[in-house]
Amino acid sequence: MKRLAVLDDYEKVARSMADWTPLERDVAIEIFHDHVPDESALAQRLRDFEIVCLMRERTPFPRSLIERLPNLQHLYTSGMRNWSLDLEAAHERNIVVTGTPTLNYPAVEHTWALILALFKRIVEEDRATRAGKFGTGVNLGLKGRVLGVIGLGKLGAQVAMIGKSFDMNVVAWSRNLTPAHCDAVGVRYVSKDEMFRNSDVITLHVQLGGRNRGLVGATEIAAMKPTAFLVNTARGPVVDEPALIAALQNRRIAGAGLDVFDTEPLNPDHPLLKLPNTVITPHQGYVIEENYVNFFRGAVSNVRSWLDGRIVNALT
Repeated sequence: MKRLAVLDDYEKVARSMADWTPLERDVAIEIFHDHVPDESALAQRLRDFEIVCLMRERTPFPRSLIERLPNLQHLYTSGMRNWSLDLEAAHERNIVVTGTPTLNYPAVEHTWALILALFKRIVEEDRATRAGKFGTGVNLGLKGRVLGVIGLGKLGAQVAMIGKSFDMNVVAWSRNLTPAHCDAVGVRYVSKDEMFRNSDVITLHVQLGGRNRGLVGATEIAAMKPTAFLVNTARGPVVDEPALIAALQNRRIAGAGLDVFDTEPLNPDHPLLKLPNTVITPHQGYVIEENYVNFFRGAVSNVRSWLDGRIVNALT
């Protein structure tokens, strides 16, 4: 009988999100709710497993880890892309890698949850009201404000359309973006410099690939208005995290809504956790019931197909 490890089930819902019985005659399933950041400890935990189920990029799977898992035969990842998985190293070892398509609208919804929380001071007023202080500040309206969208693909375009519904002035920029594409979406194309100088809130919707690592650095953050917000639901390393922390600490910008970070989970002493001008969530942009049902049912289906000699949803 093969062994399957389900990693990083933080919410303890993996069992309830899918029917695992199609695997149980051939596979012993073990679900882990904790996160193991140390590679040696993780390799020791997983050394006897033939199948590993990853939840997005919660646990990186670099070449160094893959080479320490002699029994690994099948890696499953939620989604059809995983930036922290060395696909080439897996293929060199003849490890099958599969995934399942993900829903994109949850990240759009979460982006707007963060934007609204910042403009409407939801977190501050919730805490204050519970503490007996009924009204502690003035909120901001969205109408007429400038929404800067970095990346106008499927996610960015949906975010932009919602911004237009709030009657915001929506502008967009990314390295490969064209004015023609902006016209098609109904937003205004601007330069990167203009984006950071004029936007009241900037939201990121680009992939992590090498060119976008550190896309928003100290120079870009310094160009932002002191009243502006930065929202990141893309990937942590797209933003220079130390530069952002410094700007928030010095009140160089008004605040940030962050769902992604350089290292996840955050350490309890991380400086971002001590800053009152942030709204922070634990990479929740995809964590909705519909996605989780899709992910875990996909794991069962992909592994069952592989056991039966048929590979589906392969990552290449």
